[in-house]
Order: sequence, then C-alpha cells, then structure tokens
Amino acid sequence: MTNDVTRGRAADIATGAQELRRAAAGGIRESDRDRSLTIRIRLPMLRTPALETKTQNPATVFRPCRIAVLTVSDSRTLETDRSGAILAARIEAAGHDLAARDIVPDSVERITTCLKAWIDDPQIDVVITTGGTGITGRDVTPEAFAAVIEKDIPGFGELFRMLSYAKIGTSTIQSRAMAGVAAGTFLFALPGSSGAVCDGWDDILVHQLDSRHSPCNFVELMPRLREHEPTRP
Repeated sequence: MTNDVTRGRAADIATGAQELRRAAAGGIRESDRDRSLTIRIRLPMLRTPALETKTQNPATVFRPCRIAVLTVSDSRTLETDRSGAILAARIEAAGHDLAARDIVPDSVERITTCLKAWIDDPQIDVVITTGGTGITGRDVTPEAFAAVIEKDIPGFGELFRMLSYAKIGTSTIQSRAMAGVAAGTFLFALPGSSGAVCDGWDDILVHQLDSRHSPCNFVELMPRLREHEPTRP
C-alpha cells in the first residue's frame, strides 16, 4: 500500500511539473487587468492513503473503561436525548461500563461543575459530551473544557473533522469537537447530532478506547496520565 501511494504521488508531481514546463514555454499570457504575467495552470490533487483499518493485538486482554456521558442542551430530556442514548448504547455494546449519564443546559458554569465532579470521581475513566461544540452564542462546551483540561489532544478534533469532511464537506468547519486530559481522566467533546455522535464513536473512540487496538490506544496510557504529580507519602 505504501509503495502504491508513493508511486501515485510521484506520478502526480511529475504531471504537475510537466504542466509547469508547458506553461513556461507557451502558456504564459498577459493579464487583461494589470498587464502582469500570469500562469494559468491547475495542478492535480495528491492522492491520500486509505484510512487505517482497525487492528487488534490478540495477546492483549480487553479492559473495559468506565465512561460517563454528558449531553449539553437547553431543550433535551433523557426521553428525547437521541444522541446521548445512541452513545450510551454503543458504549455498553463495546463492553464498557456506562458509569454515569446526565443532561445540563448550555452554560459554562453548569458544564464545568459536572465535568469537575466526574473528573474527581475515581470510578470514571472517560467523559464524553455531546452538544454545544458549534459557534453560536449558546455553544460553550469548548469553553467549559478549556476551564478544566490540563492537556489538549488536538489530533482528536483534527481527525474528527477530516472524517466528517468526507460526509458533509466544508460544513465540518463549524464543528469545534475537541478532547483533552484532566487529572487522569480523558475528556471528549462531540457535536450534538446523532450522526456526529456515531462518527465520533464508530470511527475514532471505539478503537482508541479498546486496549487491544494497535499500534497504540488511549487505554494503555491511563496508568501514566498522572505520573507528573508528586508521589504521595
């Protein structure tokens, strides 16, 4: 696969170079507007490798995580919270423990209060929120995360938007999905739509929260998340 991708990229670059040479030889014309010389060419897009498929290390034992789900919404209830229900069902179907589930309004104070309580709870390893990651005035989940996280995980948001782009195109630019670590607890913020919740879990978290996933996963890092803290006597 790697050799095929490399050859494909080399071919793209070679084609682009040929177009540049042709443009330099006879494809240059004066701009009608400012009389400056311009080159009108279009370089081919580079091919990207296929997404990595899930791999598991058969020698590693599955370790269930204790995961809490927080829905951020001014209007939803437990009965109408479809995204939270989907996430909870997927968590349990994957073999993890649903440690807690709650709904809070779009308020930095309310979100932060719940996050801090769950971060301090030794029976919770992971917190996943859904909702409030947009850019409207009431979307404040990332601001609440910023108030509690110690280390950002920028790759989560980057990967989520990359995967989302394949489905909704440039609309994914409006998502502020993010992740971080606080006091040994992983925190993930997903958008509020059911589709986004499925994408975040099925394409990223189900793999990274599986202790058997290779070459690496979040679970294997859990014992080391607090190693920077001083040892207690």
